[in-house]
Amino acid sequence: MIEFRNPTYNGVGTIDVEINHPQLGWIPFTASPDDITEYGPAIYAQAIQGEVAAYVPPEPVIPDRVTARQFKLQLLAAGLLDSVEGWIATQSQAVQIAYANSGTFVRTEPMMAAGFAALGFTPEQVDAFFTAAAEI
Repeated sequence: MIEFRNPTYNGVGTIDVEINHPQLGWIPFTASPDDITEYGPAIYAQAIQGEVAAYVPPEPVIPDRVTARQFKLQLLAAGLLDSVEGWIATQSQAVQIAYANSGTFVRTEPMMAAGFAALGFTPEQVDAFFTAAAEI
């Protein structure tokens, strides 16, 4: 019998544990009923007989910046490109230059905040926009 501790379900339905390896000491291990080793299914079966901590998904990381390409493609995907570029055309030359020539768009910059406020975005919508843009 292999000694294990801290069983926790993971995002794919198997169980993450720490096993007490004879030479290495406590090391991480993922137990699965379909494991090809004899001890993987045995640890899994033993773990589900006791208390297994629930899976807790990681907190999403909201990017603080995206590339100009990502930003503008997300504007296009969200159906906002024409309205944003129309708004940009009414702004100061500094804003127009920043929009046209920035390699990166930073969420917390004052010009960015003004643009999102003009569109009526909530902070949660800005976070969602940057999250989606970062995935492009």
